[in-house]
Amino acid sequence: MFDNSIGVAIVIQNNSLSVVIIGGGAAGMSAAIAARQAAERASVNCSITLLERNARPGTKISISGGGKCNVTHQGTPAELLEKGFLRMNERRFLRNALYGFSSTDLLELLHSRGVETEVRPDGKVFPLSGDASSVAMAFEELLKELSVKIISSCRVRSVESKNGMFQITSTAEPLTADIVILATGGVSYSKTGTTGDGLIIARKMGHSIKEPSAALAPIVTLKAPPASLSGISLRSAALVASAAGKTVERRGDLLFTHRGFSGPAALSLSRDIAELCRESGSATLFADLFPEHTPAELDQLLLQHARRHGAQMVRKFLQICPIAPLKKGLSEAPHGTIPTALVPFIIRYALLEIDITWSALQKEQRHSLLTVLKRFPLGTVRKVPLDQGEVSAGGVDLGEVNPKTMESRITPNLFICGELLDYAGEIGGYNLQAAFSTGWTAGTSALKKY
Repeated sequence: MFDNSIGVAIVIQNNSLSVVIIGGGAAGMSAAIAARQAAERASVNCSITLLERNARPGTKISISGGGKCNVTHQGTPAELLEKGFLRMNERRFLRNALYGFSSTDLLELLHSRGVETEVRPDGKVFPLSGDASSVAMAFEELLKELSVKIISSCRVRSVESKNGMFQITSTAEPLTADIVILATGGVSYSKTGTTGDGLIIARKMGHSIKEPSAALAPIVTLKAPPASLSGISLRSAALVASAAGKTVERRGDLLFTHRGFSGPAALSLSRDIAELCRESGSATLFADLFPEHTPAELDQLLLQHARRHGAQMVRKFLQICPIAPLKKGLSEAPHGTIPTALVPFIIRYALLEIDITWSALQKEQRHSLLTVLKRFPLGTVRKVPLDQGEVSAGGVDLGEVNPKTMESRITPNLFICGELLDYAGEIGGYNLQAAFSTGWTAGTSALKKY
């Protein structure tokens, strides 16, 4: 299931184990359901209370994917880990959780609640109805059927551990818990209640926090791209960001906007760009229109073309030239051609005359054209606004949480799950799946101790 806003805790009063969940997003609701099922399997007398800051749980789910909710991604756990989480430490951390509660498990749960799903050609999975609220409502109804007490419009102020018990102070009545599961989400979409409360609580409980930064966010450049390029897409290009001798890049479609850039490549690389900006103050962006070719390989292709088509204007060639062609050469265009609107800018940045032919092109000019095709300038970025990210990176240090149980290595009986943890997946439903999976692991593991 998925993640966002508060968390889960378990309290033992009058011989009853009490669970309080702080956060009613994907991770929190998943943890609550898993905890109840584990308690029933073990015949443990258990009360479970979910504290949600919003008027009802699942708020972020209801608006995710533009209101359509890309709930997960098709594939095995191994495939989701490889495609969705590019940093090896995060992949290792999430491995047990994604195997323990896979995308198949999630979809089976949704189907059992009457939420049918469809798989898009790119592997993204959505509710068939196209309505994200159907997913949130299915979980909310299941919580009620499982006798999970939901306290809405409740903001947790503090969690303290005293004599093996947790004291929870909030805008509702104080609670005492044997086990607490934090699932408050990150700091993206603050209007949904994810304002970093969980990070404050985790820090006070002794955890190290990596400063949050935007992930899966559009990129805003200091100077907006030319208006004539707004809406133009560079298919399968490589977006490159450079600062202080460090370079990061990501392959995928790149969309020009009226303020900067969006599309899969920009969203995917936004986390790395945000880190570059934080370290160096700014980052310079480029687009590689020939990511399959080294500069030397592309130079040979241009030279061969010049010898065969000397009378052709370079501008005319660029208008029919494949973008991101395969190694075979320039005869096939699996991703289409270079957008016509981009051609005048390529000519200008390469300092070429608009009607220059291949036969008139000097070696230095060819190299200038080569440089622009491999490093088309896109502008400078100073920062990636945190609240514009679909998710946030940063959070609780993964080394301080047991990946097999989601239990804190610092404070016993404290479990941490979802976007509150320092990981961030790619676009495509991976982050929701990780939230559901880590929440499920936390809820199941919490009850195994009893």
